[in-house]
Amino acid sequence: MPKASEIKKHAAIEYNNRVMIVRDIERSVPQGRAGGSLYRMRMYDVVNGGKVDETFKADEMLTLADLLRRPVMFSYIDGDEYVFMDDEDYTPYNLNKSSIEDQVLFVNEDTKGLLAVVVEGSPVSIDLPSSVELVIEETSPSIKGASASARTKPATLTTGLVVQVPEHISTGDKIRINTDEKKFMGRAD
Repeated sequence: MPKASEIKKHAAIEYNNRVMIVRDIERSVPQGRAGGSLYRMRMYDVVNGGKVDETFKADEMLTLADLLRRPVMFSYIDGDEYVFMDDEDYTPYNLNKSSIEDQVLFVNEDTKGLLAVVVEGSPVSIDLPSSVELVIEETSPSIKGASASARTKPATLTTGLVVQVPEHISTGDKIRINTDEKKFMGRAD
């Protein structure tokens, strides 16, 4: 059983007899407390998608939920369902777009390293790799000699995600994106 201070984003915990996925964590140190950090966690119920915000003391013990992470690849879209195929046994996992709307901005047919989070036999979420490679669909024209400047411009990627890129990057370039920070990392090889 880990302490609240040891819980990371996308971890699954049992809370009030429900399995919850931690989507966001904010650490705060209130004044006047004897070194007691507080961890405010935004959690989502894996069954019904309900949101819960809860604050835990740093040394409060939490129970990790029993879940599996299966390697998958994106297969196709069926209405509001995204279908992912298990890399090992080809089991299809259907996930509603609303439950993974933040993750789908990083997913296309070529995305490697995806993991389906499975609780009690049903998929509940997708874990992303630390970085993905995507193609720029639209951005303003590149500026010659701008590689030395630190100025950036918005670029829309093929998945609809908008990130800031250096001025020397142009439409059609394949770039690496940090999935945690939604930031440009560099050109893809």
